[in-house]
Amino acid sequence: MTAKQKKVLFRIIAATILLIAIAAGCSVWELNVWIEAALYMIPYLVIGYDILKKAGKGILKRQVFDENFLMAVATVGAMLLGDFREGVAVMLFYQIGELFQSCAVGKSRRNIAALMDIRPDYANVMVDGKLEQVDPDDVEIGTEIIVNPGEKVPIDGVITEGNTTLNTSALTGESVPREAECGDEVISGCINMTGVIKIRTTKEFGESTVSKILDLVENSSMKKARSENFITRFAKYYTPAVCYSALALAILPPVVGLIMGNPANWGDWVIRALTFLVISCPCALVISVPLSFFGGIGCASSNGILVKGSNYLETLSGTRYIVFDKTGTLTKGVFEVNGIFPANGLDKEQLLYYAAHAESASSHPISMSLRKAFGKEINLNQVSSIEELAGLGVQAVVDDKKVAAGNARLMKESGCNITEEHDEGTVVYVAVDGVYAGCITIADVIKDTAKQAVLELKKNGIRQTIMLTGDAKKTADRVAAEIGIDKVKSELLPADKVSEVEKLLEQKGEKENLAFVGDGINDAPVLSRADIGIAMGALGSDAAIEAADIVLMDDDPAKIALAMKISRKTLRIVKENIVFALAVKIICLVLGALGIANMWLAIFADVGVMVIAVLNATRALRIK
Repeated sequence: MTAKQKKVLFRIIAATILLIAIAAGCSVWELNVWIEAALYMIPYLVIGYDILKKAGKGILKRQVFDENFLMAVATVGAMLLGDFREGVAVMLFYQIGELFQSCAVGKSRRNIAALMDIRPDYANVMVDGKLEQVDPDDVEIGTEIIVNPGEKVPIDGVITEGNTTLNTSALTGESVPREAECGDEVISGCINMTGVIKIRTTKEFGESTVSKILDLVENSSMKKARSENFITRFAKYYTPAVCYSALALAILPPVVGLIMGNPANWGDWVIRALTFLVISCPCALVISVPLSFFGGIGCASSNGILVKGSNYLETLSGTRYIVFDKTGTLTKGVFEVNGIFPANGLDKEQLLYYAAHAESASSHPISMSLRKAFGKEINLNQVSSIEELAGLGVQAVVDDKKVAAGNARLMKESGCNITEEHDEGTVVYVAVDGVYAGCITIADVIKDTAKQAVLELKKNGIRQTIMLTGDAKKTADRVAAEIGIDKVKSELLPADKVSEVEKLLEQKGEKENLAFVGDGINDAPVLSRADIGIAMGALGSDAAIEAADIVLMDDDPAKIALAMKISRKTLRIVKENIVFALAVKIICLVLGALGIANMWLAIFADVGVMVIAVLNATRALRIK
């Protein structure tokens, strides 16, 4: 609970104690009405001075018709008419409802803030000869930072020293890591996989992914859902309408009564008008509907799903088509041996033995995947004369045999005839003593949850799943078949992906939405063009995260189905609140106008309905 919330809670407790004590005292002793009024004014001002202040400012700014004005007029009117307890009680319960709202919104914000902590929040800078982790906000453009193996590049820049292998799948959309050396540009979000590099920054941290996302979260309320916009428009016309209706209720019946020769009975009609005002306050709608959406956004954030605005949460519920990128979205973007094809008398174990030993000195991801597949400790005494051939592969002497491991070009230059070629994934061809020994295929690994994610989406009403990728057709077809994708398009350029999405947008129904899920810079145009863009956030590029409407912070595609569930449950809660609040308001307004409803029923119709609606809205925070 924040300091401000604690202060409001203290005022509520103090006002409640004072109200009970004064009410008890007044029931025991008969006091002069002026003394009683003065006593009740103490808890009234303790709990309501800020509402009166806001109402006064609104009048001065000519923004009269809001809930503060309604509460001020109704409670001041009740006090003037001698309904002291009712006047204080209305203000007290209103503040309790406001505290509920504030706590619920605060919880959502804390969930989102905690979510942001999982992203890199330091940069390594050399200070007085020692490496220190500093706040990226303190790193100026042109500062040299050091990125160790396994760390994310925190800020965009240019490599000034060292060379390494970078996992760029989040940026390029391809699973093959790239070599980076002095003079190369690097973008924040890349994973430094092998060597220590020094980078001269070209951007401030304020322009980084984290800062942009936080800014988007803070401004997410600007992007309102249709339901929220309806309530905003409704309140704009509703509030002045009920104010004028209450005024008419206070004046017209007594005037008509006088004309017809009956007593005016002004006090009775003024009380009815004030009761009407208290009942009419649209707090339940104005507070609970945005709070429901914010609760849904908070629930999503606590599950690793960042939703940038309630309009996107509403759009997601109507999604019927989902288009996926492949690399980094449905696959991990990492290498793993998936096929061993020996030749000329060797068996699989022997072929893997020679390849793993030849690659034993390399820190390249392909070499690491070969050693991992071999699964045994490499005896370096059996390996000598290791030579890396740029753009080709490696050569080494293993058990006194000359072994070459690399691409087809290396085999050709070694004078070996490849008996069979594979075009799926990355292929390492191996020759032993100048004789072709076979090949090993290494492919991107499908994410563990990818197949389940597609099944869950179809259960959630998704009519068609489509995969668009720049990879080879054979690789794309294999991944699509294994996961259960309905339709696949391969060997596409970024512009081709946009064209394909444009065609799908034309084919879908008017009330059906299309979502695109991607993670790289090349996906940014499609993320922007789709009805709703979903980006992978853990390894996703700055451009993709900025272009997307929803970000999956742990890159788990199964979270898409969870996001849809949260979206639909949130909208159901919103509709429940709208129907409940309007129904109770209409009934109580009629009863108030007829003089059947008293001030206590008015308190329930206003604050009671608001508290119930707010409590219902907080259910959005607990969607499982």
